[in-house]
Amino acid sequence: MQKLMLVRGLPGSGKTTYAKSYEGFYHVEADMFFVGTDGVYRFSPSKLGEAHTWCQRQAALALERGDSVVVSNTFTRKWEMEAYLDMAAKLSVPVDVVSLQPAKLFPNLHGVPNEAISKMHSRWEKFPGERVV
Repeated sequence: MQKLMLVRGLPGSGKTTYAKSYEGFYHVEADMFFVGTDGVYRFSPSKLGEAHTWCQRQAALALERGDSVVVSNTFTRKWEMEAYLDMAAKLSVPVDVVSLQPAKLFPNLHGVPNEAISKMHSRWEKFPGERVV
């Protein structure tokens, strides 16, 4: 059965690793937008909106093809998931939301400072029905 999985969590919580564990799912995240053809990650804050639009487009195309999709992102606020929830509702695809909640701040691959992670944590909104792992 086709499904949309949204994996949310703070930087360093293991979102990408967790998302990749869903075999047979098309995996996409905004960070992929910043990886060049040479495989090097080059984040640009000015292109973050474009990256999220790209991610949403990739997820929508995969769902329209009939693929199950897993999207990993921080998704600290409920509204940040709305585009994905809307596309799933439009296609009658069930959605599961998984929240990864580490007990402490962890180093992350993208060098997000702990101060920024603490700010993300302070604005965290729980999503009704989410599974916390």
